Amino acid sequence: MYREIDTELLNWKDRENRKPLIVRGARQVGKTHSIEKFARLHFANFIKINFEEQIELKPLFKNFDIDRILNDLSILFSTMISPGRTLIFLDEIQACPEAIVSLRYFYEKRPSLHVIAAGSLLDFTLKEMNYAMPVGRVEFCYMYPMSFKEFLLALSQDRLVSYIQNYELHQDFSQVIHQKILDYLRMYLFVGGMPEAVKTCLTQKPPEVERIHSNILTALQFDFAKYGTKQQQEHLLSVFRYCARNVGKKVKYANIDREVRSENLKQAFQRLQSSRLLHLVHHTNASRIPLMNGVKENIYKPLFLDIGLANHLSGIRLIELENILTNNEGALAEQFIGQELLTLTPPYMDSKLYYWTREERNANAEVDYVFQWNNSLIPVEVKAGKTGSLKSLHVYLLEKRLNTAIRFNLDKPSIGTFQTKTSTGKIQTEIEFQLLSLPLYMCFQLPEIINAQGLAG
Repeated sequence: MYREIDTELLNWKDRENRKPLIVRGARQVGKTHSIEKFARLHFANFIKINFEEQIELKPLFKNFDIDRILNDLSILFSTMISPGRTLIFLDEIQACPEAIVSLRYFYEKRPSLHVIAAGSLLDFTLKEMNYAMPVGRVEFCYMYPMSFKEFLLALSQDRLVSYIQNYELHQDFSQVIHQKILDYLRMYLFVGGMPEAVKTCLTQKPPEVERIHSNILTALQFDFAKYGTKQQQEHLLSVFRYCARNVGKKVKYANIDREVRSENLKQAFQRLQSSRLLHLVHHTNASRIPLMNGVKENIYKPLFLDIGLANHLSGIRLIELENILTNNEGALAEQFIGQELLTLTPPYMDSKLYYWTREERNANAEVDYVFQWNNSLIPVEVKAGKTGSLKSLHVYLLEKRLNTAIRFNLDKPSIGTFQTKTSTGKIQTEIEFQLLSLPLYMCFQLPEIINAQGLAG
């Protein structure tokens, strides 16, 4: 199956100033499969070490004599190790911290070699290990579950993808094609983007996809045993399950477990984010970049790893997908757009998401996402249907003195300029703004549309 990371890996291979590459991402998002496919297509020789399965190879990295390590690997794998022809892949590298440190010496002593590392709990290990991180001697790449575009391509819907990519605003958008893509979107909302689940849905019936979801969730929760005491593991499980049911809602620790100290639950959120099972969408009050300057660390809402897994954990059965109705349609739409926005950031950058909220008596307002493109900020509202109030969006535009907004919904694409009256406090002000309205499924094309319309500097 095609993955966007394929292009990034090839760019890395051909770059003269490359460094050992660490691919970061949650368990089972496809890291190993993509790297192995890359190795088969572009290298004559391939050495793979899985430190969780081949624990007998860990002593190779107890000291950092790169010549000795390469000589031993060449003998053990009965292969020549040649610059430009050999890829060394260190999988589940979090199980051998010394191997992480060795990446520095690969870079300093054998920079012409291609070395890739990956690990499902890598972020957590990097924070906890007793060794110094090889800062400046490695580079990173980030991987997520399959996006909707990748999902369509896996289903051999290349022409639908091309139709979306070649569409220009103000053109007529076929209602029949629009409805067809919405059908695939509904399938994605419940199958999700975990590669094994997507592969299964191509040939198997929904119950088999459910089996895959169940297996993945069980494996993820077994990993909690690596996170500390039994009590800490229980906190992780509580937070994990809470987030699947409460996507898009501001976190209030009392809603999870009133008997557990807030600090303990906060640590559970942080650990799950470090393992990349959750993404915490922080509130920002920034009016200009950088968004981090306006962040309030204790105000955030969760985004789950994958929309299909979130639905499974919430008890939604994959039966007659076209007829499934839930009480969580708005949260599903917000989770979907969050997952898509994460993949819009270049893969060499660790993507961050933000939202805006104002909580005042009789004047609450919230914008689902604040999206940064180039050096501009654009508020994003997400709707599960074709209509819905944009009052919070109007308030945000007025307060931040912005004139461009994005709405995702189930309607066909459009763009227009609107005037409306809104207020902050008792003062009413008329504002004029440009609204880009896109169907949910077109999120992967957002950067190209923004650039084509000149909506961001």
